[in-house]
Amino acid sequence: MNRKQRVVVVGNGMVGHHFVEQITSLINPNTGVEVTVLSGEERLAYDRVHLSAFFAGKTANDLALTNEQIYADWQVRFYTNAKVTDINRLKQQVTTSEGATFDYDKLVLATGSFPFVPPIPGKDREHCLVYRTIADLNAIKHSASSSKVGVVIGGGLLGLEAANALKQLGLETHVVEFAPQLMGVQVDGGGGRLLKDKITALGVQVHTSMATEAIVDGEHCRYKMCFKGGKTLETDLILFSAGIRPYDNLAREFDLAVGERGGIVINNYCQTSDQNIYAIGECALWGNFIFGLVAPGYAMAKIAAKHILFNNTDDAFNGADMSTKLKLMGVEVGSIGDAHARTQGARSYVFDDQLSGVYKKIVTNQAGTQVIGAVLVGDTSDYDNLLQYHLHDLALNIAPESLILPLAPTPDTISIAELAADALICSCHQVTKHTIEQAVLAGATDLVGVQTVTKACTGCGSCESRVNCIIEHSLTEHSLTEHSLAITQAEPKRLSDDALIPVTELA
Repeated sequence: MNRKQRVVVVGNGMVGHHFVEQITSLINPNTGVEVTVLSGEERLAYDRVHLSAFFAGKTANDLALTNEQIYADWQVRFYTNAKVTDINRLKQQVTTSEGATFDYDKLVLATGSFPFVPPIPGKDREHCLVYRTIADLNAIKHSASSSKVGVVIGGGLLGLEAANALKQLGLETHVVEFAPQLMGVQVDGGGGRLLKDKITALGVQVHTSMATEAIVDGEHCRYKMCFKGGKTLETDLILFSAGIRPYDNLAREFDLAVGERGGIVINNYCQTSDQNIYAIGECALWGNFIFGLVAPGYAMAKIAAKHILFNNTDDAFNGADMSTKLKLMGVEVGSIGDAHARTQGARSYVFDDQLSGVYKKIVTNQAGTQVIGAVLVGDTSDYDNLLQYHLHDLALNIAPESLILPLAPTPDTISIAELAADALICSCHQVTKHTIEQAVLAGATDLVGVQTVTKACTGCGSCESRVNCIIEHSLTEHSLTEHSLAITQAEPKRLSDDALIPVTELA
């Protein structure tokens, strides 16, 4: 009798855990696979996307994505505080810092990323922290308990979330950004200016175009930040959130190909330069690009699992859409596609309502027939509509500006009925319109039910309104009554290949 194929997963963040979900859902008694998870942290996977909820009362258990019982039920071996320090590619073994050794046939590196801390003199002082893990959150809470003023270095997405955390802890909060605007990756100059105004109005002081040169002892607070040009700012606590770097040290140390600026090089099936080693998530470099959102990592996890089990080459990773919708300190922000209009021939249409605090920009191709990007600040009600135009290359049959002008007499809104069955609704878990409709027909007639069956809306949550619309449309379209539901309804459960809903369409 042949032994089981040994799959070892290094890292148990959101993407590493999603890989475990994927591969265990595909395993059947004839597959013969043994999955082992090595988590470098003291706990199993948790939701990093919603870390700020920790400061609003959520506990570590509330943020947990799995637990010991779930992995036991899935027959997954797991070890916490198991940081891998050695890979023997010849023997196909990994060794942890505690000296434990694990044999593998296939190794999956899901090591994620780590916060970049600029080389500023004084950065290693006691109350200079980062915002990445639950352990970091506990350290921030402890420091804040004896602080009055807090500063976040970095005005990107994570930096603003960190600032919100400090504000929730009751500190006078500042954001220091080297660039001339906030969230320079996601929004353009106009959107950045409005975002700064809105966040300032909420009580967070924003300092852009500021380069920190040193952190020294303060006169009124613990520390004094010294900026290029002579300005200073005193604070008790400093949070570094100046971007991330791929955690690719294992690849570097054990001769896997890495990019010039970091990241473990992978092919379209997430294989590294060693065909028996895969890399997924923020540690992976595909097409010289690192994807810093959870949805692309989930897509990689799904493809790697199928390739490991079945040598599947039909599905391949070909990049990912980086559009995102979020709410920062109550401020709505949306970014779609080429938000900066960098595509050759791109045309931009801007609506800037300074009185209401709303900024919208739509970017089209040169002919004005396709949406290739958008920026929304202050009002993201148009996000779902614009995203569908962008994702599915739908032709614009009206003036592009009518999609964002509130006074347009007949705004062109895509109805649920017009969406194709394979229209992608939840990018985090790759859930289509058809999958959601099938879930409703199977008895999942509300958002919670659809979430349980399809996982839609359980990632970033930005697709919730569109999913609710599909549920409502499906109920109306098929005239589902309580009587008919009682006949067809099935208890939502974890799906397998022979489930009613095609597993190929599920995350």
